[in-house]
Amino acid sequence: MKKILVINGPNLNMLGKRNHEHYGKTTLDQVGSKLRAIARKMDCSLLFFQSNHEGSLIDFIQGNSKEADAILINPGALTHYGYSLRDALEDANLPVVTVHLSDIKNREPFRKIDAFEEVSIENIYGLREKSYTKGLDILIKYINKLA
Repeated sequence: MKKILVINGPNLNMLGKRNHEHYGKTTLDQVGSKLRAIARKMDCSLLFFQSNHEGSLIDFIQGNSKEADAILINPGALTHYGYSLRDALEDANLPVVTVHLSDIKNREPFRKIDAFEEVSIENIYGLREKSYTKGLDILIKYINKLA
């Protein structure tokens, strides 16, 4: 069974309460439920983690990447400046898909910077909670081709 790490960065624990225009009304728990249902059908297991602290995200990656096949991550605001998190993803040497609820390429100028673009096999922007399901689908297909 394939194992995918599902990682969420700062403020994503507040989904459903944040600006609905950018982030939708779906909570992180609801996103997790949808992803688990998809993963069960595709014979994958998911290990979820969320933190508001970059170091905790890095510790999670370093502690779990050896037993994983891929990483699905929404780095939140760390997307724009989290280079140590980016390095941890690169060092994990796993396929990575980054997801973003809002379209960061069409928001404020500072949000256009994506430090993770080059370490990801795909970057998904602006599909709200569907960003996660699309990202998971892409990762599962990708790792199944490698098997």
